[in-house]
Amino acid sequence: MSRPAPTSPLQIADYRRFWLARFCAVLATTGTVVIIGYQLYDIARADYGMSIPQASFQLGLLGFAQFLPVFLLTPVAGVLADRIDRRKVASTAALLDMCVALGLGLITALQIRNLPVLYLFAVLHGTVRVFISPAMSAIAPNIVPTNLIPRAIAFNSIAMQAGTIIGPVAYGFMFAADHALPYWSSAFFTLVGAITIRSIRHMPPPTAHATRPHPFRQIADGFRFVWNERFLLGCITLDLFAVLLGGATALLPVFARDILQVGPEGLGQMRAAGAAGAAIVALTLSFRPLQSNVGVKMLAAVVFYGAMTIGFGLSRQFLLSLLFLALLGAADMISVFIRSSLIQLRTPDDKRGRVSAISGLAISASNELGEFQSGFAAALLGATGAVVFGGGAAICITLAWAWLFPEIRRARTFEPKWEQET
Repeated sequence: MSRPAPTSPLQIADYRRFWLARFCAVLATTGTVVIIGYQLYDIARADYGMSIPQASFQLGLLGFAQFLPVFLLTPVAGVLADRIDRRKVASTAALLDMCVALGLGLITALQIRNLPVLYLFAVLHGTVRVFISPAMSAIAPNIVPTNLIPRAIAFNSIAMQAGTIIGPVAYGFMFAADHALPYWSSAFFTLVGAITIRSIRHMPPPTAHATRPHPFRQIADGFRFVWNERFLLGCITLDLFAVLLGGATALLPVFARDILQVGPEGLGQMRAAGAAGAAIVALTLSFRPLQSNVGVKMLAAVVFYGAMTIGFGLSRQFLLSLLFLALLGAADMISVFIRSSLIQLRTPDDKRGRVSAISGLAISASNELGEFQSGFAAALLGATGAVVFGGGAAICITLAWAWLFPEIRRARTFEPKWEQET
């Protein structure tokens, strides 16, 4: 007798392995990024005698340093994810990231408080992350049935948000106890992730071609596909510009150390608050996924994201700031869920690695370049002014995109062919 078809991604053993690997990767990455940021800001203030605006600008440079390898290598990473076994790509990159974590732990244990050295390791960390994301994103559709992909994406988001909650909080307390301990922990979790991702058993081989296109042609095909899919183009660029201008994450070390004065422990809690709000929404969507008016709901979520960013920038009470960050994360999760579901469902499998890489490039541009923008704006407007300006800009961008991309407003469901308003 044949087994009944699964009704949940968690009933599939390979998906459970994938989920654990994703959780470990996100936990290690988010925790590491938080500690690097706080460590760099603290060194700039304490050892280099920089003012708050000057040290804030250093955080912006940190984001730019992490974006450079993303910008240069993301198309290559997407092609590799479509040409080579995705398990091998993701696990190899995770092992390299483990080496970066060990290096960070070593320089921290030796008390090498040097900004250029931290920038170097930030670039290395950003480089190996480039190759993990497209391969991991393209694995899930290969191990779950098509009808379960939206629920799998919601569960993926739970793994991501759980790692984002636990990582910063745990790493903040670890850093307070022993500055090198967070990096030793990252090395351990990246190793677990690498082993787990390689243990996935049922994966189709890379799509065979009688004559393989040149890698540069494959890269161009991926960008052409996204450009021609107006709805996907609108969704990806909306996230790119709204988060690039509206992100407050880069300036959290400033708020933690000098505005709210809650230290590295408070920084971890602030980073976790947004993830907690997102995790609650992701858990809800895993059981009751959005099914109607997905485009309008995504636009409304981004507007709410901008409003909560403004609220956080103006807040001077720690608990109120945590609330604003939690609501901000919840709104962002709705946008992420809709965009990720559409990308996976509307992309042929032989292009998923490249399209996931393009989407990842937009996300990294919005995050890392957003950190650079935030640091530059903070140097001119102060941390509060930069965050408030960014939240207002995110709202304006969303209203503009609703007009420039009417396909977003008209989107009704996740079906490949959208029902259009007449």
